[in-house]
Amino acid sequence: MRVHVDYVTRYEYDTPARLIQQVLRMTPRPYDGQHVRDWRVEIDGDGRLRAGEDALGNVVHMLSLAGPVRRLMARVIGEVDTSDTGGMVHGAIERFPPAVFLRETDLTRCDAALHAFAAEVAAKGGSKLDQLHALLGALNEQVAFDTSPTTSTTTAAEAFAMKRGVCQDLSHIFIGAARVMGMPARYVSGHLARSDGEIDQEAGHAWCETYVEDLGWVGFDAANGVCPTDAYVRVAIGLDYLGAAPVRGSRYGGGGEQLDVKLRVTPAGQ
Repeated sequence: MRVHVDYVTRYEYDTPARLIQQVLRMTPRPYDGQHVRDWRVEIDGDGRLRAGEDALGNVVHMLSLAGPVRRLMARVIGEVDTSDTGGMVHGAIERFPPAVFLRETDLTRCDAALHAFAAEVAAKGGSKLDQLHALLGALNEQVAFDTSPTTSTTTAAEAFAMKRGVCQDLSHIFIGAARVMGMPARYVSGHLARSDGEIDQEAGHAWCETYVEDLGWVGFDAANGVCPTDAYVRVAIGLDYLGAAPVRGSRYGGGGEQLDVKLRVTPAGQ
């Protein structure tokens, strides 16, 4: 599948910012099943945009913009050719051994309820892959997709207690449970060409990958209850959302920030 992505983030400030610094993890890398045909990052301000890599091998752009800044726009636009690999990830850059992704974080830490949930899934037995598919099914049944109750700082335990959340929350729950079950797991940010034909989206997508012996890394989309297909564009990985977020940064000044995001993910032919 050929997928076209046009992702625009606009900031406006009632009081101009004196300095803006951001880390943009918005550029995909090629691997088996994903070929980046064309991709570029643009900003509309008079700032410095420096490309590089982070410790995990994600492509990052460091943005530094001196003020006064009243408006800022960052845009990524490009095309990616994808093929269905059955959710398996081969040919990607791997800087660390899988065991690194057993490390818990504040966002993925499991409480007693999540420990019990993971233990219940593991007790069903089967291979590691069978257990992960069982986890995917159980999570998809028990936690509803809902954009209302959670924020970017909601933890896996909090979302699981509410039995509601967005793709970020469902991914954190899956990651935390998989780690409790002894399987390395990591967060993935990217894009999804939706099967319902909806092109305009409110935000990028998120899923997770778990390491299975003799198979390698395998993707699981807890929000949709499936493994990733050729409709997915994989952009960045991290221990949790914070390590793979499309935009993270800080500013000095800039009171009254207003944020507007426009994202179009278009399969070829639409």
